[in-house]
Amino acid sequence: MERASWEEAMELIARRFNTAIADKGPDSVAYCGSGQLFTEESYTANKLFKAGIGTNNVDGNPRLCMASAAVGYTIVFVVDEPMSCYEDTDHADCFIITGSNMADCHPIVWERVRDRKRTNPDTFIIVVDPRKTNTAKRADLHLQIRPGTDVSLYNSMIYEFFRRGMIDDEMVEEYLRFQQGSDRISLDQFRENLENYKPERAAATCGVSPEQIREAAFRFGSSPATMSFWTMGLNQQTQGTASNRLMMAMHLLTGQIGRPGATPFSLTGQPNAGGGIRDTGALAHALPTGRVVANPEHRREVEELWNVPEGTISPNPGYHTMALFQAMYEGDVECALIMSTNPIHSLPNILPYREAMERTFVVVADAFHPTETTKYADVVLPAAMWVEKSGVFSQPERRYHYVPKLTDPPGEARSDFDILINLADRLGHSELFPNRTQEDIWNEWRKISGQSYYNFEGITYERLKSQPGILWPCPDEDHPGTCRRFVPGSDPMERNEDARLDFYARPDGRAIIYLHEQDPPYEPTDDQYPLTLTTGRVLEHWHTETITRGIKDLQGVRTDFLEVHPADAQAAGLSEGDEVRVISRRGEADFVTRITGDIREGLVFATFHSAKHLVNKITSDAVDPFSRQPDYKRCAVTIEKV
Repeated sequence: MERASWEEAMELIARRFNTAIADKGPDSVAYCGSGQLFTEESYTANKLFKAGIGTNNVDGNPRLCMASAAVGYTIVFVVDEPMSCYEDTDHADCFIITGSNMADCHPIVWERVRDRKRTNPDTFIIVVDPRKTNTAKRADLHLQIRPGTDVSLYNSMIYEFFRRGMIDDEMVEEYLRFQQGSDRISLDQFRENLENYKPERAAATCGVSPEQIREAAFRFGSSPATMSFWTMGLNQQTQGTASNRLMMAMHLLTGQIGRPGATPFSLTGQPNAGGGIRDTGALAHALPTGRVVANPEHRREVEELWNVPEGTISPNPGYHTMALFQAMYEGDVECALIMSTNPIHSLPNILPYREAMERTFVVVADAFHPTETTKYADVVLPAAMWVEKSGVFSQPERRYHYVPKLTDPPGEARSDFDILINLADRLGHSELFPNRTQEDIWNEWRKISGQSYYNFEGITYERLKSQPGILWPCPDEDHPGTCRRFVPGSDPMERNEDARLDFYARPDGRAIIYLHEQDPPYEPTDDQYPLTLTTGRVLEHWHTETITRGIKDLQGVRTDFLEVHPADAQAAGLSEGDEVRVISRRGEADFVTRITGDIREGLVFATFHSAKHLVNKITSDAVDPFSRQPDYKRCAVTIEKV
């Protein structure tokens, strides 16, 4: 890399983008973003590319972490985001934590769960996880299932709800309908299919006992209030959307929804994946506040809100993240802007996508250099960190909160917002942004929200600067914010004040219960690859370590280990601390053996933190057919001593 001025760098970027657009059209360029940007920044990028350049090639890291949850909420309820709030933790009598090692990955929320257990010792905690994590070790019931068998488990629990008479008849009759794919089915058809998931049969699939399934179902259904938490373990699989839908179905069918402590609650992996990406529609298929590119009416609405001519927004969904890098490899995308994310470390099956970067004109804006991604960039722009700029973040409970600028960025670093506005000017789209401050952009965005079920028009900068965040919906400046959506008397968007629940985004007011079958593994084990690899994190490090690896006190925390069950270690001739090579159909990577009984036999585990010991050379890039989120949690491997 050679040092350049901002003027020289931005002129080069604009010239290359304009040339690609002129030669091959708007879809030859793309934006790859992150849930680590402020909402105003992601909104600006989305508007620039979709309303200015005319491409829906807007996607990024959030596709890798929460897309299945977003699709699950949207298809079941029409509107995205959890319907509840963290306060529900203080009222729940049963927690089911699935696909989430909260103790390490969401420790603040986990401590609130623990506080509930301390003050109410009868609170029952169920953890579903193939590993005996720090979360599972504190559970009252640990279901150590095989990775990717969640659909079978939840179908079996629903079977038990019917068998035990735990179904809420009023919910079924007044507030729910049943579907298989796009076809409506009856309750009897749905129930008949559950016969295939009796606990004895599901237990054989999941690798747990029938008694554990029965107890989990009993605890879930009989509790005065049950709250579920989940994150990557549920989302990052080829049946991620199905698993999310069934988790919501369990709450709907038993009536464990819409009251204090009773709710399905998905957690995100990045601080602003909700407000910055899901709400703003900064994904390849999406438009702001729950609208979608494929819907002509939605496109016209957004064109009117953005004050651009009808037909400006392309009717074609853009490339989702995995398809984007494949298009870069094929030469269909010639220029890409990557902001505040490190995909050439975090993408699965990474080796082909590194070559894709070499074939593309790539601009990376990041606070850190080098990263695995900046190594492949043509231009690296120094970006300010969150502490060096101001803006709005969200939380999984829909709480928007203002983050003030605390210090100036070092050297010549600029905020991502300033970079995007500069690029818009140079590409000839200044008219899209007549207001040039982040507060102006926030005001534009909140007014747009007022035309939707996401209405947070009442959340002003002034209020955010004086309050510890506000939960939407919040339609006017006198509204305090909404803790629980779809609850008449609580949710300002309600249509039927006399109803028990009001799923107002659907014309018939009914949430949808989907029938799903357990699929076989996308990549089953065999004699050549007899083990299953799954991935995750440790408490002390963040994602690809760009932020944390430079902290002296954390450098002794190892992220280069492979957890191996004692029986599998013995079969491979491995001892504690040995170097071990993990080999899949896609690549290989070396780790240090950590022998532990906390993992299932036949399963090995590595973190995705380390660039030197890069597990994503091995992982599968198979995706969920609905959310297009890749499966990081299950691929076939073999191991050998180095």
